[in-house]
Amino acid sequence: MFWSILKTIFDLGFGIAGIYYVAAFISAWQFHVTKDEGRNDFLPSVSVLKPLHGAEPQLYENLASFCRQDYGDYEVLLAVDSSEDAAIPTVHQLIRDFPAASIRLFIGTEARGSNNKVEKLCRLAREAHHDLLVVSDSDIRADRDYLRRVAAVFGDTRVGAATCFYRGIARRNVWSELEALHVSTDFLPGAFVARVLGVKFTFGATMAVTRKAIQDIGGFEALLDSAADDRELGHRIAERGYKVEVTRSVVETQCSSGSWRDFFRHQVRWGVVTRQSELAGYLGYVFAQGLPWAVAAAAMAPSSRITVGFLAAYLVLRTVMALVVGDWVLGDRLVRKRWWMLPVHDAIGFLVWFVSLWVNRVYWQGEEYESRQGRLSRV
Repeated sequence: MFWSILKTIFDLGFGIAGIYYVAAFISAWQFHVTKDEGRNDFLPSVSVLKPLHGAEPQLYENLASFCRQDYGDYEVLLAVDSSEDAAIPTVHQLIRDFPAASIRLFIGTEARGSNNKVEKLCRLAREAHHDLLVVSDSDIRADRDYLRRVAAVFGDTRVGAATCFYRGIARRNVWSELEALHVSTDFLPGAFVARVLGVKFTFGATMAVTRKAIQDIGGFEALLDSAADDRELGHRIAERGYKVEVTRSVVETQCSSGSWRDFFRHQVRWGVVTRQSELAGYLGYVFAQGLPWAVAAAAMAPSSRITVGFLAAYLVLRTVMALVVGDWVLGDRLVRKRWWMLPVHDAIGFLVWFVSLWVNRVYWQGEEYESRQGRLSRV
């Protein structure tokens, strides 16, 4: 009786995971083929806010992409903690190379909290000249029409915030490639499904807000101790009755993990922050992981043919979902080259999910933090 119940649970778990895979690629494809409803003629003045922390890989190329925008009136504001920050020479080079662009650098912050990125955003928002603020992380690279696509959705005055999907740029090592695969074939498929279900969110890749909307939630100061400032921003603005839109622009992010340690710490930080921000969703994520359910169901199968069937079904559904979402919709060509690494990624992903259930200490920008109830404190 016990083994029969256990087998039923494993079979049901695998069935739910299979349904999730199908829902993910349908949701992503629907988003891909839906016409962009933004106003192409809506081009308000924009302030691009960039908090910096050290000389990150490809920093110049990433920042330069925001200085090459096919857009009218916009400025780029950058902030660092101190005059010793290693990112400053890159900013000075940027100012020399783009003399026609409005680029300003600010050193030091006044707001105090455990989230260093948000400390800088508080300063940048006060210094910004314009009422549409477009925030993106320093490791983001954008196409020339990025600002046009983002600004277009604000032609609807009900929109208070907007974000966009992204794909990873991998370095030439297995850990960086696994990180990029995680973005395109694991994290973002869930975001496509969440969007269809009506969940409102923003990503650090793009957090575009109107000045009125950010003021209505208490400014960036309200997020000074938030571990998931991007998720919280979208959630709080939606709670105020604003629309939160996802634009059709897809940007790129640097996946800089150079070792198992870097990769695992990064994944665990994501996991812990997600669990503490939305526990029910994080617990439910176990049903989005086909590999452990397929292995468990295969182990309980009454014949070798059915065992092979479970494993083959996992591989087919997982690979098709990854190719549709990662390659076709997000344009991540790494998925086409490294699809065979998906079972390895998924095995590590299940380990990360389990570990993230029990730990609260995370590592971010070279520092250790204690994360409790979605709030950070330095250790």
